[in-house]
Amino acid sequence: MYFLLMFSNKFAIIGTGVVGTTLAVLLEKAGFECIGVNTRSQFSYQRFTKYLQKKHLDLDEISQQADMIFITTHDGSIETVAAQLTEQKVIRKEKQLWVHCSGSLRSEIMCKDRSLPLHYLSLHPLQAFASIECALAKVAGTHFGIEGDSKYSEDFGEKLVKILGGIPHRIDPAKKTLYHAGAAAASNYLVSLAFLAVKLFGQAGIDQEEALESLLPLMQGACHNIEKVGLPGALTGPIARGDTAVVAKHLQEMPRELLETYKGLGRLALELGKERKEVLGESYSVKELEKLQQLFM
Repeated sequence: MYFLLMFSNKFAIIGTGVVGTTLAVLLEKAGFECIGVNTRSQFSYQRFTKYLQKKHLDLDEISQQADMIFITTHDGSIETVAAQLTEQKVIRKEKQLWVHCSGSLRSEIMCKDRSLPLHYLSLHPLQAFASIECALAKVAGTHFGIEGDSKYSEDFGEKLVKILGGIPHRIDPAKKTLYHAGAAAASNYLVSLAFLAVKLFGQAGIDQEEALESLLPLMQGACHNIEKVGLPGALTGPIARGDTAVVAKHLQEMPRELLETYKGLGRLALELGKERKEVLGESYSVKELEKLQQLFM
């Protein structure tokens, strides 16, 4: 296929953390060849060699030998590494592909000299990997956000994700920050929601350990409902029912420091509640809707 021929199968990894190591292992299993790696951390390199025995190469060697270069450093180092690679100014007959895996940075951040024969691509796994073993087990079935400098690089990115067993989704580079904010909300803010709920249980006299033990099955049940019936069908509770008295009581007794957070979440729940009722051929009464809107102001 053109793209596989265009970028061949020789790749290098710069940054041998969890994502970089995982990509190297899975791509090697898929028939690609890792020519070597570059990392500032001796610990990281030694850990990498437990999975693959590959040479530690200088950036100029990587620039000259690799068809694909994965920059899997921390986000703050990606642009610096791209600038260092650009300084090598190796002119190749075949275009080289540079890839980063950041969810917040555009692929264009790697472009420091438009005259060089390069393509740029971002492949962002929508998953939290706690370890290399965890990542190796989870990449298959993981959704990836993809954006690149051209249709050609994005087409190749889709093929690459599918080779890894993932599910590709093209995103608008101009809106990538919002994409990343959505990912953070789904992952990081779920933890924050658990913290909010534990705080409220604490006010009711239940200690943190017991609170979390009690709340996790409830949260897992909500996630299961989202998986099975989607949005807005998974919404339950007083806002979904239009139970204004219960919501008013919540807000009346809510600790001041949590009030605005609770109201903000309530406004979103009310938006979902209206959609849910429309799907069911129902609607809030005028009185219910006005009361809920006033409560969340």
